[in-house]
Amino acid sequence: MTVATHTARLLPWSTPEGKPCYLSSDGNGYLARVADNIESVQLGMAGDLLSHVAELLDDSKATADQLRFALSCMSQSLRDTKRIADSRGTRLPVPDDDPGPVDAEEDDRDDGDGPQLPAEAFG
Repeated sequence: MTVATHTARLLPWSTPEGKPCYLSSDGNGYLARVADNIESVQLGMAGDLLSHVAELLDDSKATADQLRFALSCMSQSLRDTKRIADSRGTRLPVPDDDPGPVDAEEDDRDDGDGPQLPAEAFG
């Protein structure tokens, strides 16, 4: 069994000062649909950007400026995608027996599921 929790939704835009915007609703209103559409566009753009960057990385003639620009775009896209994931994650129903979130500092074990980057990847 799960428990539905009502939390304010983190919206995919910020105030002009850069502060997060939240929406308190049942998820069926006009602003919720606008937010859904913006998230859909952002995720679609992230997919397009991934394809473009893959092509750029395969191009031996790609310049440092092109790669730097692509990395800048990837950084913004990753920020947008993380914001969407955070927003959606807080709106998931919580199982009755869920102990709550695990603190990242408490969970330092290597479970072998994530990618392992070689040390030389960090310069």
